[in-house]
Amino acid sequence: MIYRTLGSTNERVSAIGVGGWHLGLSRVTEAESIRIVRAAIDRGINFMDNCWDYNEGSSEIRMGQALKDGYRDRVFLMTKIDGRSKKEAARQLDESLKRLQVDMIDLVQHHEILRFEDPYRIFDDEGANRALEEARAAGKIRYIGFTGHKDPQIHLHMLQVALQHNFRLDTVQLPLNVMDAHFRSFEKLVLPELVKENIGVLGMKSMANGILLKSGTVTPLECLQYALTLPTSVVITGIDSMEILDQACRAVDSFRPLDGPELASLLARTAEAAMTGYYEPFKTTSLFDGTATNPQWLGDEPERLQDLFSR
Repeated sequence: MIYRTLGSTNERVSAIGVGGWHLGLSRVTEAESIRIVRAAIDRGINFMDNCWDYNEGSSEIRMGQALKDGYRDRVFLMTKIDGRSKKEAARQLDESLKRLQVDMIDLVQHHEILRFEDPYRIFDDEGANRALEEARAAGKIRYIGFTGHKDPQIHLHMLQVALQHNFRLDTVQLPLNVMDAHFRSFEKLVLPELVKENIGVLGMKSMANGILLKSGTVTPLECLQYALTLPTSVVITGIDSMEILDQACRAVDSFRPLDGPELASLLARTAEAAMTGYYEPFKTTSLFDGTATNPQWLGDEPERLQDLFSR
């Protein structure tokens, strides 16, 4: 396994991480999901991804089961919350701690920063980041970051608002794949900023749940190794079977950074398919936006703003 440093944290994390969403899918039994997580850890993968809202909590519950019997001590555990208010964020975090059966989560990220208003709600005096800062002071979490998949400009806006509040983010999770390079590109716009600020880079959607493969222009190994070639700390990939775990490990075992001509060839091959964002529907539709169909997850707007509106 390849290990990389997670931004400025000095944590050593595996270059490949286990995505939590797939672990809770109905087609994956609980026993199989536990087997996948433990086999991944035994093969050197120590980064575990999850989220409060994945599969109505079953992804966290299954991972909590898998991390028993000493496995918790061998991993860097991450989950995400959707709450934008302090009250809702604290509630979701406590629920995640119970489901995962742990006293502390290594990294918690504000999930689905999809709207330009999200950063303002999060960094409000009554916002979610206040809950995470208090949780960190209490020893419930260690690091704080954010995720999003919609538009690189919104990521840049979140970074700017955090800076305005004198808050340093430890990590950012963003789509990084062979098609992103051509369309509304996180790689071109956001990645350089993260590298410059030494913020941990969590790459996701290297295959977009297999959608990129339907273009017929790339293979799974090419997708993973392209993302691994970028300055990522971790490439998080969905694993729903032992065969897919083997594939992820094979991508690392055979990995060497793609050189200039190889990258140029791969990007040329995917350019036409990537042009309109058709194979990246997480950018162009609401199909991947859990908080769009469940706005109650976000919690109430700040009371002071509600008071202002009602005057």
